[in-house]
Amino acid sequence: MGIASGIVKALRLLTGRERPKTAAVILAAGLGTRMGAAVKNKKQFLSIEGIPVFIRSLLAFDACEVIDELVLVIGREDLRPVKRALASYTIKKPLRVVYGGAVRQESARRGFEALSKGMRFVAIHDAARCLITPEAIRSVVLAAHASRAASAACRSTDTLKRVNADGFVLETVDREEIFRAQTPQVFACDLYRTATYVAREQGAAVTDDNMLVERLGQTVKMVDVGPENIKITTPEDLYFAKAVLQMQRDRK
Repeated sequence: MGIASGIVKALRLLTGRERPKTAAVILAAGLGTRMGAAVKNKKQFLSIEGIPVFIRSLLAFDACEVIDELVLVIGREDLRPVKRALASYTIKKPLRVVYGGAVRQESARRGFEALSKGMRFVAIHDAARCLITPEAIRSVVLAAHASRAASAACRSTDTLKRVNADGFVLETVDREEIFRAQTPQVFACDLYRTATYVAREQGAAVTDDNMLVERLGQTVKMVDVGPENIKITTPEDLYFAKAVLQMQRDRK
């Protein structure tokens, strides 16, 4: 391919004329039990600098040019507070709200089933990872467009030990080969559809969506988006999140 034709193709990808349609499923149906009794609200409804956690995730995907539509998955009991929160913000892309299931795996499947027919890729994202940036989303989505499956991740900086049942070290794991999986996790829709069907038929339980397609033998491209894409899980994470936001502002 010549330089001129390569530039033309890149411009077409940026304008979306050749880019595969991609939807984002934002999972906000969790109970957030690890927040503890001291925190009354579910983690997805907690505010960081005045903006609810799930809204921060929605705004990031809404601002990403390679995302075409949004599906927000919530608990049935949360519809009223979700509507109240959404009324205070402008979401420009098509947004559909659906109810989740008893477990994350079921919530992701229900969100996926709510996608428009024209979508060719789906990005599954935990709303609690509300510090994700449009730039990071774009990098993972484009990697998935090239390889059919990609995941946000962060390289491990710790020395890792494999231990036995009694806690004694069996071996030291090469950390250069270790990534910590994050979200979004992005897949070709036909691949994800098959993976969820097979897992459901076999009664397989997974801890992330990457595992669904890995079970089919599909490799997943890990995209290092850095350590700032933390998941709000405990009260301490709220303080870390505020620090990350300040660091991001300082870099601008």
